Amino acid sequence: MRKAHPLSLDDADLARLRGVGERLDLNEVEEVYLPLSRLLSYYVEGASHLHRLTSGFLGERPDRTPFVIGIAGSVAVGKSTTARILRELLARWPNTPRVDLVTTDGFLLPNAELERRGILHRKGFPESYDQRALLRFVAQVKGGADVVRAPVYSHLTYDIVPGESTVVHRPDVLIVEGLNVLQPPRVRADGRLSLALSDFFDFSVYVHAPVDLIRRWYVDRFLRLRQTAFSDPESYFHRYASLSDEQAQETAMNIWRSINEPNLRENVETTQGRATLVLTKGPDHAVHRVRLRKL
Repeated sequence: MRKAHPLSLDDADLARLRGVGERLDLNEVEEVYLPLSRLLSYYVEGASHLHRLTSGFLGERPDRTPFVIGIAGSVAVGKSTTARILRELLARWPNTPRVDLVTTDGFLLPNAELERRGILHRKGFPESYDQRALLRFVAQVKGGADVVRAPVYSHLTYDIVPGESTVVHRPDVLIVEGLNVLQPPRVRADGRLSLALSDFFDFSVYVHAPVDLIRRWYVDRFLRLRQTAFSDPESYFHRYASLSDEQAQETAMNIWRSINEPNLRENVETTQGRATLVLTKGPDHAVHRVRLRKL
């Protein structure tokens, strides 16, 4: 499906792009992600052509409109790695040289505000995000604004970084990655539907795996992080670094059962049917099945 397009990533690139504990290899990139990036490049080209025709019909100046891709999935399923790889590959196709990636983590409410609202324990649930700011950001990018800024989230301090921002400058493609990016519109108090983030997407990907596999991957990742991110004294989770294997596993399972699994079942997994394409992973963390919603 990639029509002999050469794979331009190497092992060093994969080491930089893959997440903790993931077993992504070049063969999977060549068989799954490179063809997918080619398909996406066709979608970008087609959307651009349609936009030019529509602008001509309306007598408007045909400025290029960024193509927006949403990537959703559970914690620990590998959606961030999928987003990073697609960004890397898409940027190497001639018609999409400028590809930006923004995660919705930056639009989480600051910890102080979550504590004020009494929902710090529900971090990652839909209500823990500044939805208006997220919608405004994507709308501005989609609308062709020259410069748009997104807040920055630190996984080390587990909070928004004051005064820092990611700058997006008229990209060819914007990838928006996060747990809840495919949430349906909410019903407002007056009975009307609110605007949904997915209303701005030209294409969306859901990274799927059975819940029991994701649970195992989450616990395995938690155990590995004791020797890496958790070991930093500045880390919000530094208190977990000295846990024994048994203690760490019990802690990870408690966090999973109380936060991540309820959010997955109630808010994330339910959006799978809204995706344009679903990547299903097997026990080896590799993609075993690809389902595409045909035009």
